[in-house]
Amino acid sequence: MNIYFSGLGGVGIGPLVEIARDAGHTIMGSDLSESLITEELREQGVTVTIGQDGSFLRESHIATPIDWFVYTSALPSDHAELVLANELGIRVSKRDEFLAYIIQEKDLKLIAIAGTHGKTTTTGMMIWTMKQLGIPISYSVGTTISFGPSGQFDPKSEYFIYECDEYDRNFLNFHPYLSLITAIDYDHPDTYPTENQYTAAFKEFISQSEHTIMWRTDADYIENVDEKAWILDAVLTLPLAGAHNRRNATLVSKAIEYLGVAKDDDVVTALGTFPGTDRRFERIGDNLYSDYGHHPKEIAATLQLARELSDHVVLVYQPHQNRRQTRIQKDYLDQFELADEIYWLPTYLSREDPDEPILTPEELTQNITNKASIHIAQFGDALWNDIQKARSEGKLVLCMGAGTIDNWVRERNA
Repeated sequence: MNIYFSGLGGVGIGPLVEIARDAGHTIMGSDLSESLITEELREQGVTVTIGQDGSFLRESHIATPIDWFVYTSALPSDHAELVLANELGIRVSKRDEFLAYIIQEKDLKLIAIAGTHGKTTTTGMMIWTMKQLGIPISYSVGTTISFGPSGQFDPKSEYFIYECDEYDRNFLNFHPYLSLITAIDYDHPDTYPTENQYTAAFKEFISQSEHTIMWRTDADYIENVDEKAWILDAVLTLPLAGAHNRRNATLVSKAIEYLGVAKDDDVVTALGTFPGTDRRFERIGDNLYSDYGHHPKEIAATLQLARELSDHVVLVYQPHQNRRQTRIQKDYLDQFELADEIYWLPTYLSREDPDEPILTPEELTQNITNKASIHIAQFGDALWNDIQKARSEGKLVLCMGAGTIDNWVRERNA
């Protein structure tokens, strides 16, 4: 098939592009701006255009009729390319419908990694470990990784490993062979207005899975878990820094044990050499790390990992989405106590309610227990100078957030 991907530089669509290509389809696509993923795709020979006014889609369809238009959940209903695709009579769907088609077409067993936190790292661990064990796999992970493309289809594979996102109810498009649930905390209020709707979606996802591995705390939280679920209580002793990494690695170890494809000692050895994924406590310079975390529990977990590596940690934090901040403002309490200093940036705005007032850094930090450690900051030379000073003093600087902070610190550090 001839497939057009709109928003192919995103962490959800980009890996799918690579999978579709590997599966033998002709692909092309667009995005509004360049990213690490658009660069990766270009290097692999994918036709990528920047700009989404519809002209490239029309020209491509005239040259060779497009069979399927795949788009990201972030695309609004009046988006020029989406409107045009419908006018041209092209089959249109979000990414998960197309991925479900690939999995079914290739008769693969889906191993889905779902949860509020830890999906990307756990998916990366599962991919890394299976590769180290020499087991053919197909997969999709929502970031770039150092040990392969973000998405890959291997015709020799029996399993498809997938980072299965709950946003926009995406994960309910799938019926996995095996699901790993990393952690569950209420999130995405724009998709799930109430906590009950959020937990109900996870229960539905688990009921759609043939087998599930999850933690008892999460099973208790969502209540009435499917009786087929394998409930874990204890974290394995594994050679990895960070309590949350050891927790995620335990899920991977138990999944491979369930599949019966390798010896326990070989699995532990492979997990102990896991190099990490991009944007998840990623080292980008001396004493300088970038992380995608944007939820209080993620912040606390990543600071705990940082403190295993350094006695002095400086956090630069960009909150994500005012709609989310309005809900979690009351949850910002003691999660920052492992940081010597905190530089708090204005919230990155995305998919906002226009009637909702934008919370200020002062409002968001009013209940934090180590409030004296907080500096209200802005992107610019002053902040970068403070970061450089901390690094020169041997402190570990952690730049955290899902917005623009990662690009900013990489450009400054180049």
